[in-house]
Amino acid sequence: MSSKVPLLRLEDLAIHLSRGEERTPLVHAASWDVAPGETLAVVGESGSGKSLTALAVMGLLAEELTVAGGHIFYGHPGSTVTQDLTDLDEGAMRRLRGREIAMIFQEPMTSLNPVKSIGKQLTEAMRLNLGYSAKAAKARAIDLLNEVGISDGPRRLQQYPHQLSGGMRQRVMIAMALACHPKLILADEPTTALDVTIQAQILELTAGLCREHGVGLVLITHNLGIVARHARRVVVMYSGRVVEEALAEDLYRAPLHPYTQGLLQSVPTMTLARDHKLEPIRGAPPDPFERIEGCRFHPRCGAATAKCVQRVPPLEPVPEKCGRFSDKDRLKIKGIERGGDRSVACWHAGFPSSERAVSDAEAATP
Repeated sequence: MSSKVPLLRLEDLAIHLSRGEERTPLVHAASWDVAPGETLAVVGESGSGKSLTALAVMGLLAEELTVAGGHIFYGHPGSTVTQDLTDLDEGAMRRLRGREIAMIFQEPMTSLNPVKSIGKQLTEAMRLNLGYSAKAAKARAIDLLNEVGISDGPRRLQQYPHQLSGGMRQRVMIAMALACHPKLILADEPTTALDVTIQAQILELTAGLCREHGVGLVLITHNLGIVARHARRVVVMYSGRVVEEALAEDLYRAPLHPYTQGLLQSVPTMTLARDHKLEPIRGAPPDPFERIEGCRFHPRCGAATAKCVQRVPPLEPVPEKCGRFSDKDRLKIKGIERGGDRSVACWHAGFPSSERAVSDAEAATP
């Protein structure tokens, strides 16, 4: 966890889907935090619960989805007072959205209103939340477009979303998120529909603006490769659970959870030989309606033992000296000696997912 006073803190957040009398858990006891000015990446495959968590923070869950447990604490900068967002009604949440907490949605073409001009969509929130006059809001909108790299602001304000390229639409979404000077931005897959070159530009722009303005940024993505340069910390989610959290440097240098290892092994890098074959994670994420005892990753993990099948591993801090590991084990866990600011939910953390960690008999012994 961060050493600073958190701007946002999730504690054991649980989200359930209601279908008649049936309740299906989609997010299980998710906990993480982000500090002012910090960039936190939340990564994982589709269906891991990343976007649901962000929508819960914004109070935008669909009717059939409910926060079934846990807390979402928002700390106002400069104040020791925190609010539990799960206790707020829709009116109170509406006052926070845009002004204090903003969101960059995944697909700008469906998030922007196709029948409203760019200028109308940029100035609307400023007039409602900040009380700007039409003239002041327009001037601020032009400044925002310049800030996100869109020139000829007065003409762009008169255009509609379909008249802009995908990269420009995404820049407009960033400008809208920054319009009311929020303290926290949730960026949900902000580069999904863009090519690799534009992805890098958008991420550089978003992270740079947040650092410049002291805004906390939660970057949600399925791609570990694109966050290495920008995130200070990384939270890895799998099937609705947080399975690992670490400083980005430590996570990339020495991933401990077999799932994190698999994600990194499937990312191409410039240092790989041309004939090197990437190693995809075998199998597919479980259906949320499928009942799985123990660790939900065990059907895809080559290091799984009977203990993994029977018991859910808790998310625990990695001790500084890693006393839970023998000297022989540490040889297999490169870089784990640093320990410190990281947590992992795995009975056999650090072992390659293709290798059996211990025998089933040993695993059955606490």
